[in-house]
Formats: sequence, structure tokens, C-alpha cells
Amino acid sequence: MRIFIALDITDEIRERVARFVDGVRGFSPEARWVRPESLHVTLKFIGEKSPETVEHLKLALQTVKAVGVDIRFRGYGFFPTAKAPRAFWVGIEAGTELASLAAAVDEKMSGLGIAKEEHAFSPHLTLARSAGRSRSPRGRKSNAPDRGFTKLQEKLAALPTPDFGSMTAYEFFLFQSQLSPKGSEYTKLAGFVLRKRPFSGQTIF
Repeated sequence: MRIFIALDITDEIRERVARFVDGVRGFSPEARWVRPESLHVTLKFIGEKSPETVEHLKLALQTVKAVGVDIRFRGYGFFPTAKAPRAFWVGIEAGTELASLAAAVDEKMSGLGIAKEEHAFSPHLTLARSAGRSRSPRGRKSNAPDRGFTKLQEKLAALPTPDFGSMTAYEFFLFQSQLSPKGSEYTKLAGFVLRKRPFSGQTIF
């Protein structure tokens, strides 16, 4: 079973992102665009695990102690760089709670022998991935320009910064990823509740 841990997004934000994608996907038609129903905020990718191990993961994730997470979806970017993009994503603005949740999940998974993340947590919402470029050292240089997103970048530069709204997540999920003719399909295997945030009269936005 191919497994990852993530936050889901609200239907309202999903619909706003879907309308945005409908308006810009024509500028990069060869890219592999993520279906709106598959959008999520990854906390940790696990990989292939047996059903028995997945049950142990569920038990460990039930012990994660964290509070609800305020998230704003705004702006965009390209990975790894705008000059050599392989992925197009929506930016995420959040307080310390989101990074703390990801760290708590990482720590629990480490206790089950799953390697900790080597890089700092960088939340985003992936919308599209470049298609047709070789990942081999001979087929591609890391700083070589990728023309697949050029027209999209030009179009976005002429538009206002997109803002898709805010939400508070009070649950995170263990997902299974399965390949299909339409692309990857994600199934929620279990959900884990986050504590309610104490009211302070302030928000992070």
C-alpha cells in the first residue's frame, strides 16, 4: 500500500482553485494537472507499506497531540526554481501550528522506523507537474530551462496574485494512493482529530 499523511481542504477552496486551474491550464496543456478532488496538503509521504504496518501507523497517529491549523491559500510558485520548473503550486500561509503538526507526525513515524524528513517542512498545494522531461542526469541538467511552463508563467505575471481563501483544519488523514488510468486516486484510510484552538480574538491573517 502506498501511503501518505495529509490535510484535506474545504470544498469552497477546492472550487476556487478548480476555477483558477480551468482558466490557466490552457497555457501549459502538456503538464500533468492534478484533479481538483485530489488536492491536499501533504504532511509526510510514507511510501509502500504492508497492511499490517499501516495498522501500526494508525495507532501511532492517534497519539499525535496538536491543535487545529489556520491556513490561507495564496500566491503561487514553481519547484525547484522558476527558471527550471518541474512543478507548479499554490502557496500556503500558516502560523507555527502547521509546522508543529508536521514535526509531531514526523516524530511519531520515526518511532516506527520511518526515516525523518531531511529538509525543512515547506507546505504547498501542488497543481501541476511538468511532463515529458527525463530525470536522468544525461537527459536533464538541474538548471536547464523547462519550456513547458513558460506561457503559464507569462500569463500569471500579468494577473493579480491569486487568493483562494482561508480555512481551519481540525483533522488530518492517513491516505492511500493508487494508480489508475486517470492518474493517482487517493482514499482516506483513517482520520485523526486535532484539538480545538483556544479563542484569542486574533487570527494569523
